[in-house]
Amino acid sequence: MTITLPLRPQDEARLIAAAEARGMTTDALVREALENLLAAQDVSAGPPLQAVADIVLEAMRGVPPEVMATMPRDGASQHDHYIYGWPKRQA
Repeated sequence: MTITLPLRPQDEARLIAAAEARGMTTDALVREALENLLAAQDVSAGPPLQAVADIVLEAMRGVPPEVMATMPRDGASQHDHYIYGWPKRQA
């Protein structure tokens, strides 16, 4: 694939100077910069993904038992009631 990138004259001069300073062609310098950019955005290089349930359980670990005892037992099935104040659904 070939990509044409219009540059301002001052940017072109800086690119040429940077390539010459490193003993590279401008093509090689741009290719190296692009490879570095893409490698930095590589998702597999980041931390492993966690399941939502694991994130919630980790966040809830510090909640004291007396507070957990006050949580509604039907929170999952009646979430619209607890979040939005809608009437509870019939079981």
